[in-house]
Amino acid sequence: MNESKGSVERIANYFDCEPLTLRIQKSNYQVTLIKSISGIRGTIGGPENEGLTPIDVVKFTAAFCALIQKKNNVSKVKVVVGRDARISGNMINSLVCNTLVGMGADVIDVGLSTTPTVEIAVPNEKAHAGIILTASHNPSQWNALKLLNEKGEFISADEGAEVLRLASSGEVSFADVHSLGTVSETSYLDFHISHILQLRLVDKSAIEAANLHVAVDAVNSSGGVYVPALLKALGVQHVETIYCEPNGHFPHNPEPLPEHLADLSKLVQEKQCHMGIVVDPDVDRLAFVCEDGSVFGEEYTLVAVADYVLSRNPGNTVSNLSSTRALRDVTLHHGGIYTASAVGEVNVVAAMKQTGATIGGEGNGGVIYPETHYGRDALAGLALFLTHYAEKKLSMTALRDSYPRYEISKNKIELRDDMDVDAILGKVQTMYPDAEVNTIDGVKFDFPDGWVHLRKSNTEPIVRVIAEHTNREKADALAQEVIRTVKEVAGI
Repeated sequence: MNESKGSVERIANYFDCEPLTLRIQKSNYQVTLIKSISGIRGTIGGPENEGLTPIDVVKFTAAFCALIQKKNNVSKVKVVVGRDARISGNMINSLVCNTLVGMGADVIDVGLSTTPTVEIAVPNEKAHAGIILTASHNPSQWNALKLLNEKGEFISADEGAEVLRLASSGEVSFADVHSLGTVSETSYLDFHISHILQLRLVDKSAIEAANLHVAVDAVNSSGGVYVPALLKALGVQHVETIYCEPNGHFPHNPEPLPEHLADLSKLVQEKQCHMGIVVDPDVDRLAFVCEDGSVFGEEYTLVAVADYVLSRNPGNTVSNLSSTRALRDVTLHHGGIYTASAVGEVNVVAAMKQTGATIGGEGNGGVIYPETHYGRDALAGLALFLTHYAEKKLSMTALRDSYPRYEISKNKIELRDDMDVDAILGKVQTMYPDAEVNTIDGVKFDFPDGWVHLRKSNTEPIVRVIAEHTNREKADALAQEVIRTVKEVAGI
């Protein structure tokens, strides 16, 4: 699979997380514009409605603003806007801010920022909404509008559907010349860092006393500014940086997966660092490299942070169905209740609120700590992790080995376009009577020593098959066993 097609598949995987069927425009079999409840994402340029063009940016920004105005029954709404360091960031930012002005909205432009920073800024500014300009972990040719409500959380499925409807309805009306909005610029860097330092479970003294030596890879985006600033505020004096120039030229695939962290691993070993720290372009995902250059595992970012938080503040946890079982094990160890949600941050947050969870998140390195806000926050996660590390007084490899060992296998089954995937999954769910079955998002089989999760793609005729077991070989074998069952039921 070439890089372009691989990027498209990762994007499709991401948007499968959202509870709204996607409308996808294709050009030469390449997905270039994706519309979902959390926003509009696409490649820069191309024809209108096939790529993320200036016309598309204006259209969907205006539709979102119209939704917010209608929701609040006022025309003079306030919207916070922030962006990551993508090459297209300045252009998209100008289009979004001036479209909002044209709608009569007042804009708080926080400039180069992070997703969690904007999420914090929205309620602090008493704004009606927020827009984050980032395509998250996707390559530099992509950008997106992530849409937030007045709480700084992703808008609901119903609101997302209404934005899509308004964008093509012809109902959106712009303000007259005497009712135009304004733009004010401010930075939320210091506010966000101060907010993190005030968290009860962040211990700056312990971190400072540990005399940490760390390396940081921020893939030349916003984390190149925010992560070193946070580390300095936490008392980390010895920081090696690689790819921390916020110029939007990603030196490697920006998703923080092991195969993309070779340079960071090398730097950690050369400089004899305690650890390596990596974030994605909008700083809502966090992963680590151990002192020996091996990966800590992005699935275990949340596990380690949850272990620390629950040791001080026992309670419940939530992650999605496709995240590691290790979080459940840690939660039970601390006397809490673990809940698995449907895949997608919006679903994790909903389940956390329902269960009063102390901490939650996703296995992609996303930590959601309600004491700060209901959104994935790599900066808050980092501060909590460093406190945990400093107090444990273990090496990164020893800390990793202190948790239950699981490995995840990710696969897919390609089906014909004419196949009824729901019917196939319905039949398969009855074929493992010894397993605990969960059907809130596809079908998940929980066995005593592992699990398999089957999810229908919203973008193509495939079923994603994710399995976990105590080692990779057993995870692969479990996945293949269930894949054979699905193929038999499907007749392929």
